[in-house]
Amino acid sequence: MRNFVILGLAVAASVAIPAVYQSDPEAFHQFLKPAGEATVAPAEPAPALKIVASPVPAAPEVLLGRKVKVSADARGHFIADFKLNGRSVEGIVDTGATTVAINRSTARHIGISLRKDDFKHEVKTANGVTRAAGVVIERMQIGRIVVENVPAAVLEDAALDGTLVGMSFLSRLSKFQVEDGALLLVQ
Repeated sequence: MRNFVILGLAVAASVAIPAVYQSDPEAFHQFLKPAGEATVAPAEPAPALKIVASPVPAAPEVLLGRKVKVSADARGHFIADFKLNGRSVEGIVDTGATTVAINRSTARHIGISLRKDDFKHEVKTANGVTRAAGVVIERMQIGRIVVENVPAAVLEDAALDGTLVGMSFLSRLSKFQVEDGALLLVQ
């Protein structure tokens, strides 16, 4: 019986430690430092637009035809897996965003390479003004909904943490609406 209790505690710790780390990595690292070690606070970088997604987004419900229903998470956000140029990317649907916005790492992941001088457009974000590169995503897909040649903005990783699915994608659908706590997308 004692072995089962020890095994149960080990399993609980293996589940709890990653959750604690995700919620506050800096506090976790502070906890692990030896007692006599001095701490030097790093210089604060420019704030990034941080997209905090659910630990595991609910899979979108693919309906008959070219319809998809995305349930809201606990905070009311609509987060789902999209395919950008055939690569899976988690995105948060943002009707307030003029265009699809991705960061530079995501751009690389979906096969878009950029140079520093490509970042020539000034854009306004929730955290202020930053530079962006204009690109076209050849193919965006969620469920059976497929939209080709979607205009997008690429921001540096420090300015955007995640993917925003904005109006440059949504406006190409025949309908999108919220009903019963879910976002219905129809092509």
